[in-house]
Amino acid sequence: MGQNYYPMLSFEDFKLTTPLSNALKDLGFIEPTPIQENSFNVICSGKDVVGIAQTGTGKTLAYSLPLVRNLTYSTQDNPRILILVPTRELVVQVTDALNDLNVYTNNRVLGVYGGTNINTQKQQIAEGIDILVATPGRLYDLALSRVLQLKSIQKLVIDEVDVMLDLGFRHQLINIFDLLPERRQNIMFSATMTEDVDALITDYFIQPERISVALSGTPLENIMQFRYDVPNYYTKVNLIRFLMEDREVFYRVLIFVSNKRMADRLFEALETVYHQECCVIHSNKTQNYRLRSIEQFREGINRILVATDVMARGLDIDDVSHVINFDTPQYPENYMHRIGRTGRAKRKGTSILLSKENETDAKDAIETLMKMNIETLDLPEVVEISTELIDEERPQQNEPYNPHKQSDEYTPGPAFHEKKEKNKKENLGGSYKFKIAKKYKKPKTRGDKNYNKRNRK
Repeated sequence: MGQNYYPMLSFEDFKLTTPLSNALKDLGFIEPTPIQENSFNVICSGKDVVGIAQTGTGKTLAYSLPLVRNLTYSTQDNPRILILVPTRELVVQVTDALNDLNVYTNNRVLGVYGGTNINTQKQQIAEGIDILVATPGRLYDLALSRVLQLKSIQKLVIDEVDVMLDLGFRHQLINIFDLLPERRQNIMFSATMTEDVDALITDYFIQPERISVALSGTPLENIMQFRYDVPNYYTKVNLIRFLMEDREVFYRVLIFVSNKRMADRLFEALETVYHQECCVIHSNKTQNYRLRSIEQFREGINRILVATDVMARGLDIDDVSHVINFDTPQYPENYMHRIGRTGRAKRKGTSILLSKENETDAKDAIETLMKMNIETLDLPEVVEISTELIDEERPQQNEPYNPHKQSDEYTPGPAFHEKKEKNKKENLGGSYKFKIAKKYKKPKTRGDKNYNKRNRK
């Protein structure tokens, strides 16, 4: 996909402005990642761009660096660059990255998202901004209020578009497209290419340049992958408790679960043993709670973070020692996004998959995507194999011979009856006023005094 690119040795080859070069030096960035290297010239050219790259490859800097380089000083209040991301956490992350990049410039950056006071955000917008980072829902609300004007948008970036479409933001994205100027540069970054993503590109992008630095199914080489065959939920909990006893090895652990209910359930089970070492994050938690959990996990105050798939690509935390897949993801791409949280910045990482018998097909799909088998480890003998099941694991009870269960023969039908003959009359239309007048030979209204005279002629 895309064209051939020649490797660059450092950011100096990008011919950046002095403020940008100084900001990168402060951040300690010397060599661009492949996605940054391959995207820079294409984005600078003004073409529509579609970038496919795994998480942890530096996608934020890949689009923000060329955009900031070409952003000239302006006193206008309306934003010129719009960056859409799927989650609140990603708004905070991208906004922080842009502020670091613009520390020596006059570019004004603002991040907006739902769950906070919209009036405060309206005041911040009225003060004037150059780059706006937003979630689709809050952006649309602000645009409808007319406080936010999108007529000056020159560059549109949609980051993590596959997550955005999975979360049901397609209609909001289309509504936002209708509010934007037709002449603009569209930039899209995604970890996977799905049918929904491809349809969006076909409808709204103009001959985009496609950049792919690696197949989405290719596992990162510095991540060791293992799995355990575990029969049920409580045995999985017992295994995790056993593993977490080694605090030196498992010093920063991210545990992914399939849904919010399971996240709360697992958090409560681990908190009873590890107390203040655990935290949890999912979309039902308040914004302050989620930010606090991420910060405490990043700082090492909590070493265990339980999260759902929605947060899999909204977290940017260095030095995660282990990613534990508490369940096997239904979509193999989600497995790749989960394990991408470890092994970042050329560090070594470890991924552990806990799979039940009924998750074999999902596990096989993951191995097929990666074109490799995940090494299977034996359960430690000290781990108790539980026979207790949670509600989701219990088989459904079928009672075909229950004498107390009423058969369908005696089940009452719907509350419906035939209409009486007088109520079956069909309304054929026409004026009710004239029908009444014809029947009683007098005007329907008092004002029509000449009605009977006209009818006698």
